[in-house]
Amino acid sequence: MKTFVVAAAIAALAVPAVAQEFDGQLKARQGQFRILAINLGILGDMAKGETEYDAEAAQASADSIHAVSMINQGPLWPEGSSEADLDGTRAKVEIWENFDDFASKWSDLAAPATNLQEVAATGQEALGPALGQLGNACSACHDEYRASAN
Repeated sequence: MKTFVVAAAIAALAVPAVAQEFDGQLKARQGQFRILAINLGILGDMAKGETEYDAEAAQASADSIHAVSMINQGPLWPEGSSEADLDGTRAKVEIWENFDDFASKWSDLAAPATNLQEVAATGQEALGPALGQLGNACSACHDEYRASAN
């Protein structure tokens, strides 16, 4: 019985250690998605006419999206940091089962992010199609590698 209690205590202490081990990577990857969401929200509101189009603000948001799309993802996704391993993430274990495909889908974000960056300051009418292309790239990854929100 004493052995079981000791083993249970060690196991209970190991879970927070694993979570802490990946805390920086988890915060970094979630941070990049927050940056994308904020800037996509700004551009989406402009594209829908919910906020006044502002070429300078549109360009700044597109530049931010493009910059995030260029971040090397490898260090942010250590094995053992999926939703099965940690609370607070929606990263499916399939990411690590097919990491090359996952990384390729992230790389596929670059072209529509570059296009958005090129057209953002040209007028409101250019935002919708460019955001649609970017959204398709996002969905290609999310559909396969992001768990549903509970």
